Amino acid sequence: MVSRRTLLASAGAGVVGSALVAGPARADATVTISPNADYGAWEGWGTSLAWWANVFGDRDDFADIFFTTNSVSYNGATLPGLGLNIARYNLGACGWNSVDGETMVASPNIPRFKQIEGFWQDWRNEDPTSSAWNWNVDAKQRAALGKAVQRGAIAELFANSPMWWMCLNHNPSGAADGGLNLQSWNHRQHALHLAVTARYARDRWGVTFRTVDPFNEPSSSWWQANGTQEGCHIDATTQRSVLANLRTELDRQGLGGVAVSASDETSYDLARTTWNSFDAATKALVRQVNVHGYQGANGRRDLLYNDVRAAGKTLWNSESGDSDGTGITMARNLCLDWRWLHPTAWCYWQVMDPSAGWATIQYDFDTLRAGAVQPKYYVLAQFTRHIRPGMRIIDTGVGYAAAAYDPAARRLVIVAVNTGAAQTLTFDLSGFGQVAGGTGGVVPRWTTVPAGSDRYTQRQDIRVNGKRVSLAFPAASVQTLHVDGVTV
Repeated sequence: MVSRRTLLASAGAGVVGSALVAGPARADATVTISPNADYGAWEGWGTSLAWWANVFGDRDDFADIFFTTNSVSYNGATLPGLGLNIARYNLGACGWNSVDGETMVASPNIPRFKQIEGFWQDWRNEDPTSSAWNWNVDAKQRAALGKAVQRGAIAELFANSPMWWMCLNHNPSGAADGGLNLQSWNHRQHALHLAVTARYARDRWGVTFRTVDPFNEPSSSWWQANGTQEGCHIDATTQRSVLANLRTELDRQGLGGVAVSASDETSYDLARTTWNSFDAATKALVRQVNVHGYQGANGRRDLLYNDVRAAGKTLWNSESGDSDGTGITMARNLCLDWRWLHPTAWCYWQVMDPSAGWATIQYDFDTLRAGAVQPKYYVLAQFTRHIRPGMRIIDTGVGYAAAAYDPAARRLVIVAVNTGAAQTLTFDLSGFGQVAGGTGGVVPRWTTVPAGSDRYTQRQDIRVNGKRVSLAFPAASVQTLHVDGVTV
């Protein structure tokens, strides 16, 4: 069965995909970067832990590879750590126990490593210290969460589905027809499961979740009983009820400082529809709006940003991904987010995946053995290792470049993607006060060419010319520049 993310990637690839085919030499372009177009402080880069962490979460090398900027040995090579600082922990919905003769109904198509076991296993007792709750499950994903937090990561808690016994058909993959599957009498219980887990994590794991999101693409209808993962359709009316219950339960657990995030809808346009369907009271409960980037190069990112900004909320792209293993589509869509969505954080869905297209590091579906590093890994490193938390988000005015400014270091970072044939890009920095560059005006750069040999290759062979920096881009490539000695 083709996953819903594969379908979305294919459907959304039209605009970008046509630009990925190299043709005649493209016209050179000038990109004017102004410090006046400042969209706030960058919070960081992240990934969801399940499902890869359910397989590899106890390994320190992967914790270092993904959550530090250290040089890490892997399969005989040295990888530049991605430096992710956001870990999204997936509260599971599965369980293999029996309660009053009732058991979970599992989809015939869901692989075992995508079945994440939840903690509240017996609905007859809400006391988290009772045997109705099993805090020993999901050991590997919990280990990954702890390792990420130890390395400085922010933590977010989210749920793909309520626990199986909260679902109308007891199937945490969805209803037979993709319709509403959360039982009407379990809105509070779903919220309670999340809130108690957040409290337990703080008290016993040393992990304080900054935000809790009770949904994952809830308005979508592809969550069906024969699906390949956990999922649950939850309409906007039901979302309002769950969100109110979640705020109440978090407060009841003494977690008034833990924010509610929502709704992790699959696309920019659907996120806007859901957000605008909420009444003022519901919007007041949500501190952070999460959206997924599966609309690719399409969708009105700008309108969603305007709505969220008007409401005074934080905006994250909390999940994004695609099946293009080169990483060029990812880079282009990320730059489009930078230009139009202006999130303060951006998360890749699964940094490890059985699909070479989706993965930054692939693993075998059958043996669950870790395998090859994909070009996408090095493309992602071009962004994550250089645009760091606390830097200012600067608009580049184009949809193929991202920029950030570090006022303390007086450093401007520019990451640009060329999706087609070779061209030269000139970055006009005349809006800045001083543009000195490094020693001798040198501007260090890093290059990844998925079809070539460059894999995050560093060079120091270009210089500032006045307040301009020009750089030749190979076909289908990504480059990062550090322009030092920059003042506003």
